[in-house]
Amino acid sequence: MAGTNSERELLAEGPVIILVEPQMGENIGMVARAMANFGLAELRLVNPRDGWPNEKAEAAASKADHVIAGVRVFDTLKQAIADLNFVYATTARERDGYKPVRSPVEATQTLRRKFLNNERTGILFGRERWGLTNEEVALADEIVTFPVNPAFASLNIAQAVLLMSYEWMKSGMEDLSAVPFQATGQRPSTKEQLFGLFDHLEEALDARNYFHPAGKKPKMVDNLRAVLSRQAFTEQEISVLRGVISSLDRFSRKSPRGSGRPAKLEEAPDDDSTGE
Repeated sequence: MAGTNSERELLAEGPVIILVEPQMGENIGMVARAMANFGLAELRLVNPRDGWPNEKAEAAASKADHVIAGVRVFDTLKQAIADLNFVYATTARERDGYKPVRSPVEATQTLRRKFLNNERTGILFGRERWGLTNEEVALADEIVTFPVNPAFASLNIAQAVLLMSYEWMKSGMEDLSAVPFQATGQRPSTKEQLFGLFDHLEEALDARNYFHPAGKKPKMVDNLRAVLSRQAFTEQEISVLRGVISSLDRFSRKSPRGSGRPAKLEEAPDDDSTGE
C-alpha cells in the first residue's frame, strides 16, 4: 500500500523495539519500515550478525530513514534494556516459569498506559530461526504471544513487529484511562536497578551456599529472577529490598532474633521446590 504525506507530522513515540542477534539486514530494514508505519521510532540491536551499519537494512527500510539513523547497537541484552522500566518478550513457544502471558491487545494497552505515565518500555524479539532463550525471556516482565495457526506458527520477525506496532497505534485510538505513577510519589525502577538487585541477592545467597548442588544453580537463578520480575518495582522498593539483603549480610545466623531456633540460611532446601 503506497502513500506517504511528507506534510504531516511524523509520529515517533512509544516502546523501544529490541532485536536480539538479528541475522539478516533485510529483516532489520523491514522492521524499521513496520515501525515507521505505526509511529514507533526507537530500534535497538543486540549483537547483529552482520554488524552495523548495514546497506541491506537501509535499502529494505524503504525511506524509514529516521528509524535507521537512530539505531543503537549493544553487546548484550542487559545493556540494551538497562534504562527501561518495563519489557515484554515475544515468543511463540510455551515457557515454564512465572511470567504472565498476554495477547498483543492486552500488551499494547499496558504499554500505552505506561507510556502515558512517562515510563520507558520495550518489546523483545528473538532470532529469526529460534527466537529468545529462556534466560533472555527471564529478563522481561511479561510475555506476549500471538494467536496463530498452531500447525504453522512461525512468524517472520518483521511480521511480528508489524503486528505489535499496529496494536500499539490502535491502542492510542481508544479512551484508556490511567492513573499517573508519579501520583504515588515514586518512580518506577529501571532494568539496570533491577539487575543490581538480582546480582546483590545472588551474591548474598552464594555466600550461604544456597545454590546447592552447584549444577542446579543456573536454573535456580532463573527461577529467582522470574519471581522477582513478575511485578514492576519502584526505585524505593528496590532500595528497601537491597537494604534488607545488606542487613542480612551483617546478621549473625547463629542466633537470629525472634526465631526461637538456629537459622540455616546457608543450607539449600532438601527438595527441589525452589530450584525447579
